[in-house]
Amino acid sequence: MTDLTPSPSVDELKKDLRRRAKAVRSEAFAKAGAATAETIAGHGIAFAGRNAPAIVSGFLGIGDEIDLTPLMTRLESEGYRLALPVMEGKGKPLVFRAWSPGEPLGETMWGIREPLPTAETVDPDIVLGPLLAFDSRGYRLGYGGGFYDRTLARLRALKPIVSIGIAFDEQRVDAVPHVDYDERLDWILTPSGPLKCEAA
Repeated sequence: MTDLTPSPSVDELKKDLRRRAKAVRSEAFAKAGAATAETIAGHGIAFAGRNAPAIVSGFLGIGDEIDLTPLMTRLESEGYRLALPVMEGKGKPLVFRAWSPGEPLGETMWGIREPLPTAETVDPDIVLGPLLAFDSRGYRLGYGGGFYDRTLARLRALKPIVSIGIAFDEQRVDAVPHVDYDERLDWILTPSGPLKCEAA
């Protein structure tokens, strides 16, 4: 007998995985939380093959995202230039503004902190991004807005960049549902160390 039940769409699969992945990340954060920030910082980003003064875009974690402040402080001390992402509106790629730890920030929706509009706009050479789940091929599950996919596509059209997802080891899954326009990551950096994605 033929099964006529329609297969779930990629959007439905992502929605289901997003729900489960949020719980996994929350549990991992509760277990390791603050210590993870220092562990991640200890790895550095030499594995990415881009030397200072390359521009590195980080992010300021919210909720149970990993705190990248210790890593960004280390990178600045090594001579890298730092930047943070700025949202310009729904459906648009992120832009990046130069920033150093301690410089003033403005708070936007969802509690996201961004450099002030007076900060210099830059195009990073290395993009560090948060995620909910990842697989060995470099596919990432984000929050559903498509910001990082649009952003990575824009930057890759400009110049060679390195994209690095920041995650707990527990966030790895066998396969992240994806479509053609989903941009892959080059590396994942977890507490256990860097993982080069198969697509890289």
